[in-house]
Amino acid sequence: MADQQPSAPACPTAGIRHINRDHTRRYVKVGNHLAQHRELSLTAIGLAVHIQSLPSGASVTIKSLAGRFPEGEVRIAAAMRELEHHGYLRRRRERAASGRVVAFTESYNNPPALWAEARPARETAPLEPAAARPQEAAPQPEPAPAADGEEADPEPAPGKEAARPARPEAYDLLARLRLRDPRLVLSKRDVERLAPAVSEWLDQGLPVAAVSASLTNGLPLAPIHSPYGLLLHRIRELAPARLPSTPRVGAAGPDRVLRPLRTCPTCDKAHRSPTPGECPPCTRRAAA
Repeated sequence: MADQQPSAPACPTAGIRHINRDHTRRYVKVGNHLAQHRELSLTAIGLAVHIQSLPSGASVTIKSLAGRFPEGEVRIAAAMRELEHHGYLRRRRERAASGRVVAFTESYNNPPALWAEARPARETAPLEPAAARPQEAAPQPEPAPAADGEEADPEPAPGKEAARPARPEAYDLLARLRLRDPRLVLSKRDVERLAPAVSEWLDQGLPVAAVSASLTNGLPLAPIHSPYGLLLHRIRELAPARLPSTPRVGAAGPDRVLRPLRTCPTCDKAHRSPTPGECPPCTRRAAA
């Protein structure tokens, strides 16, 4: 058996080998949450590093960045949207004292730390068991005073009138909001609490697409720490007005119904009709 040679070189290993030297000037610190991000593209990661290395007040518009790098405006715009979605950038507008609107960009070098600081207390506090929480009785309406010679109606038994159940479309609408914006992820408990209010919107005759658009249009670019709180605020503030049950004297007539566009199979022209088929001129020619 051959003797082991302690002075023999170690077996080389594959992969990256780091040869590092400390920086003393002109450097920027980058966290692994950005450098090793699992969802950002390489273009977005490189763009974030470049923006974080710039001094305050530097221009970071799409045109200025496209003039600095070989990537075109389309790729740079897509990378900036990625960084906005994951909380590394935020584009804002403010009105100065002179009345001029100033557009600027905020760069966040450590979004996970900001999310941890802004996390609501209710998400970090331990949940109290349901059995330990006292159940508050709902206030009962006072009975109406009885007229002379009449007996007052007995008080309604508590729990006699059950709460109105939410519509199934409301549950589906709330659960699908995360498909429109990945930040709107709701728990099962949050969906059950919001569904009755969304059902009131649907009861007004609004289509599901219109309700979904009202809840998701114009969302803030910053990270959404409490999707339930944001949607609850929008549902309360943007609730549609109820239509009158009976038209008043002199009130305007019903709104004109805008029928969908159809393509005539005979002349290939567009026309509005509730059902697919030929346009009115072709229908009259065929009947003649």
